[in-house]
Amino acid sequence: MRITRTIAETRAALSGAGEVGLVPTMGAYHAGHVALFASAREENDVVVASLFVNPAQFGDPRDLDRYPRDETADAAIAEEAGVDVLFVPPVEAMYPLGYETWVDVENASRGLEGDHRPRHFRAVATVCLKLFNIVRPRRAYFGQKDAQQVEVLRRMVRDLDLDLELRVLPIVRDLDGLALSSRNALLSPEERERARALPRALATRDPERARALLDGLDVDYLELAPFDPPVLAAAVRVGPVRLIDNVPLDEGGST
Repeated sequence: MRITRTIAETRAALSGAGEVGLVPTMGAYHAGHVALFASAREENDVVVASLFVNPAQFGDPRDLDRYPRDETADAAIAEEAGVDVLFVPPVEAMYPLGYETWVDVENASRGLEGDHRPRHFRAVATVCLKLFNIVRPRRAYFGQKDAQQVEVLRRMVRDLDLDLELRVLPIVRDLDGLALSSRNALLSPEERERARALPRALATRDPERARALLDGLDVDYLELAPFDPPVLAAAVRVGPVRLIDNVPLDEGGST
């Protein structure tokens, strides 16, 4: 596996490549990321993973500081999973001095996470469009866990006529039902036990029953979202940790 850190180096590494699959990430790899790498490896000639903790996605600088970073461990996981190029740009490569251009997918960015994380999806859309332009993938891979993010990117791809296929993989869950997330490691045993109410509630696929099962947790939202496919989505706070999750209501959604 080759590790690149500049845009020019990454483009040079991909010169003459066949079909490229891109997995955009912020690191802290777990089995959910490995599933994305595996799917990309199966469907493409060359697999690129980006590892970039995007500061523009964080409203609170403390959250940015706390985000787990271990490039050595992530690189080992990526290489074992068959990634060919790991693109690890510094912030100044993605946002050079004087940067002022942003992508705003208006309607899809509203509600749910958009109401609780202002400008988050503007940052997601912008950095992903930059990655798409740098890597020029045929396919890009995302997890269903971030359902609104997928919806934002799907609309951006459509509206800007990008020659790109979005591949969306099912949520990978731990044995206790929690959707895999780097944030899970911040839960105490007691908090983790309480957090298990989230996947149990969503599994009902019924907002009223789900809300009853979340009684006692700090719920940011629990809503039916008209995405593709539609989902029942929720965000809860357990102690200092904020968790998001969703269940598709129509398993036949597009990719």
